[in-house]
Amino acid sequence: MARRSRHRLLLLLLRYLVVALDYHKACGFSDPKDHHVVTAIEYQEVILACKYPKKTVSSRLEWKKLGRGISFVYYQQALQGAFKDRAELIDFSIRIKNVTRNDAGKYRCEISAPSEQGQNLAEDTVTLEVLVAPAVPSCEVPSSALSGTTVELRCQDKEGNPAPEYTWFKDGIRLSGNPRLDAQSTNSSYTMNVKSGSLQFNAVSKLDSGEYSCEARNSVGHRKCPGKRMQVDDLNISGIIAAVVVVAIVISLCGLGVCYAQRKGYFSKLLIAISFP
Repeated sequence: MARRSRHRLLLLLLRYLVVALDYHKACGFSDPKDHHVVTAIEYQEVILACKYPKKTVSSRLEWKKLGRGISFVYYQQALQGAFKDRAELIDFSIRIKNVTRNDAGKYRCEISAPSEQGQNLAEDTVTLEVLVAPAVPSCEVPSSALSGTTVELRCQDKEGNPAPEYTWFKDGIRLSGNPRLDAQSTNSSYTMNVKSGSLQFNAVSKLDSGEYSCEARNSVGHRKCPGKRMQVDDLNISGIIAAVVVVAIVISLCGLGVCYAQRKGYFSKLLIAISFP
């Protein structure tokens, strides 16, 4: 009996599966197509293609931008929101003019059309990546430094996509990533990080004085910050020693004066004068 019950249960499950598959076929639900990525340069135009085989008069189309919330791009046969004045519909695809970085994201087109089996539904998803040229990078260059100290120059751009790489220039001449191979370099102690934009001198010298500028570059474009001068001065050891000697002499004279005044009793007379005016 137990074996027959198992067989009956198995047959019921198979019948349910067949019915479900027939229903899926009759209603015409299609699996989402392969997700694809479209790349565009900012301020140019791009086409978001909805890969559906054929458009009919009775086809109903919606485009949505996905994210934290879902916003309509094309709805009720009209472009919506920011796309209303700078996009157009081409069959099921959308051509966006003057693309901005805010347009980047994931989009989905949804199409429904009647068929002999019922309502045929299909959707396609596309991701839009917007490439952005770097802005003028912010450059931090100290105006002065002491010879032999560690000095770091910084360069950064926050707008470029993909993330830019950085190159430093001294007096208009490009610095090599390897200072030992750079004929223009007089200091082999610096290190340049093209990813972070830092230029560090482990022991800056007077010969490193000059005007420094930085360029941010990616596949879209490049920008350079205005040059800033860094002046490196040697540490004046003799001047420091002379200043220390002068301070020591002054302190010694003050001490001798206090001792002399105390021996002569000037402090006692002063206290009595203050107590009995």
